[in-house]
Amino acid sequence: MSLQTDDRKYQSGFANHFETEALAGALPIGRNSPQKCAYGLYAEQFSGSAFTAPREHNKRSWLYRIRPSVIASDFVPLDHPNLSLLAADVVTNPNQMRWEPQNDPSEKTDFIEGLFAICGNGSVTSQVGVGIYSYVANSDMGGYFYNSDGEMLIVPQQGTLYIATEMGVLDLAPKEICVIPRGLKFRVKLEGSETFARGYVCENYGAPFELPNLGPIGANGLASARDFLTPVANYEDILGEFDLVNKFGGHLWQTTLDHSPFNVVAWHGNYAPYKYDLTRFNTINSVSFDHCDPSIFSVLTSPSSRLGVANCDFVIFPPRWMVAESTFRPPWFHRNIMSEFMGLIEGVYDAKAEGFVPGGASLHNTMSLHGPDVKTFEKASNKDLEPEYLDKTMAFMFESNLTYSVSKKALNSPLRQKDYHQVWQGLKSHFDAKKP
Repeated sequence: MSLQTDDRKYQSGFANHFETEALAGALPIGRNSPQKCAYGLYAEQFSGSAFTAPREHNKRSWLYRIRPSVIASDFVPLDHPNLSLLAADVVTNPNQMRWEPQNDPSEKTDFIEGLFAICGNGSVTSQVGVGIYSYVANSDMGGYFYNSDGEMLIVPQQGTLYIATEMGVLDLAPKEICVIPRGLKFRVKLEGSETFARGYVCENYGAPFELPNLGPIGANGLASARDFLTPVANYEDILGEFDLVNKFGGHLWQTTLDHSPFNVVAWHGNYAPYKYDLTRFNTINSVSFDHCDPSIFSVLTSPSSRLGVANCDFVIFPPRWMVAESTFRPPWFHRNIMSEFMGLIEGVYDAKAEGFVPGGASLHNTMSLHGPDVKTFEKASNKDLEPEYLDKTMAFMFESNLTYSVSKKALNSPLRQKDYHQVWQGLKSHFDAKKP
């Protein structure tokens, strides 16, 4: 915990109490809401949990800003043709599904305009479940956005994003992730010479993402708290006309401001945006036999009300050594209660020989059978089991205990591979009762 008044962009740590000020002395000492704040600022509390939540789950930050957030006109509805995951716009379907990546749009499209709803579960009103989107963008956001429905886990696949928020700035490249807290205002621009960006978003309605418990792994496996970065205060004092869009109850609403909402001069607390470099993940794997469960690859988890069962796990499959003996090394054929949405950031996934490409996605719902395709099965069953390093790969999974319903737009999209089930049709019987 330290004050930041220099030119550093980030603070290190996860779920700590941070302090940061862009002007020395902007943060009050000993009281959060003094009668008069330094520099004539307004004190505003930003809460991400109930006031009475247990201390370890209580999320809140104090913002000291030039103008309070209440200065805005009435919100009016704003149409978005591809965003809805409401009940009338989704279908619950048991089939395995896979999609090609989205291409660069023919028209000017920013991050919010380029969101495409693929699937979701739970409910924004009951604050359970998640929504999953892909995004494409070829232009900067002109206005600002905040999400009242859930926090947003952003996973870039192509193109670096420059994400300015009320609480500071995040630059986000492929193989990095960031989490934007529920309710935080932000704006996304393309970084530098980038002309196209593509990736994935998990909109989490449930408990905020946190680091998973390590159990028998011990103190030092998986993601380390010190590698998560939170921005330092960085404010704008600009007057003009600015559009602010809010996602509320599954719909978009828009208002107009007469000032930039990025006017927070200082803040302290533990409810803030953060980023993480996936290449810093300490991968755990088997060194004897059998293929380990994907839980050993969990970066973040959103717990549910049932102990040990996640509202959503964010799991990655990074470069790693495979050394298990006398073992079928790719993921085995399986059915399970968790629903699995997968994306690919880079390279290939070791259970798929073809068809699953960077920027694409697949969905294997609750109790839907899945596993390696024919080519992968034959190769893995017959290869020499020497130590093998899986290089230049980064797949991920949004795994949930709730069944995903697919948006009708995604179900009928030309990007959906209608023949996906064919990848398993060539699996033959090798049974011979005379050969034990």
